[in-house]
Amino acid sequence: MGGALLAGWKRKRLNQPMAVVEPQPLKLPTGVKRYATSDALPKRFAPAAIVLAVKPQSLAEALPAYRRFADGETVFLSIAAGKTLRFFARALGDDAAVVRAMPNTPAAIGRGIAVACANPHVTPAQRTLSTRLLGAVGEVAWADDEALLDPVTAVSGSGPAYVFLLIECLAEAGIAAGLPAELAMKLARATVSGSGELARLSSEDAAQLRRNVTSPGGTTEAALKILMAGDGMAPLMRRAIAAATARSKELAD
Repeated sequence: MGGALLAGWKRKRLNQPMAVVEPQPLKLPTGVKRYATSDALPKRFAPAAIVLAVKPQSLAEALPAYRRFADGETVFLSIAAGKTLRFFARALGDDAAVVRAMPNTPAAIGRGIAVACANPHVTPAQRTLSTRLLGAVGEVAWADDEALLDPVTAVSGSGPAYVFLLIECLAEAGIAAGLPAELAMKLARATVSGSGELARLSSEDAAQLRRNVTSPGGTTEAALKILMAGDGMAPLMRRAIAAATARSKELAD
């Protein structure tokens, strides 16, 4: 995700000086300098934002080295799942300006969406900067209640996996109905991606788009009677989102 953000910033020509702290050598865009450790950063380094794009289990060890920037002048933008604003206050101090965000993997192609939540020390200018940084790879929404990030994680953070599973299931059902495997997968991928793009571009809501495809007494209606039954897709998805939300809360605790 950190690489996707960096590529998005360069693509959107956010030309502020950028540095990456990464112990392993990696290929970076022109003009971006790598430092093996935070201690190697210049003494006068005064970043407007520090983006924390590390694995959640590594944060507790990594954060103390950045406490020198936690004076409110720098905003910390975290994309680490499950790490709360309280966690950052304990690690960085009560004066740190912190934005916690949950992006998703379509950010890799500039089509992601992120929901962000700020602590009280984040200024309007820092909020705007965070929006620009996250917006380089997709849409951005803000939540005033941090607790909403648990269901956000369940819906959009984990959501791409549900869509990929839909492609798998659609292809497998096509094979069971007699389609060759390669054709079934091609149809499933193109149908899901095309329908998603139609939903993105259409002024009609999803329910109306569904109705537009459904002719009375036709094949789509026959399939939807199964999918929209009392034990069909809607209650199954509610249970799935509830399970992911509960797990997100457990990880935060």
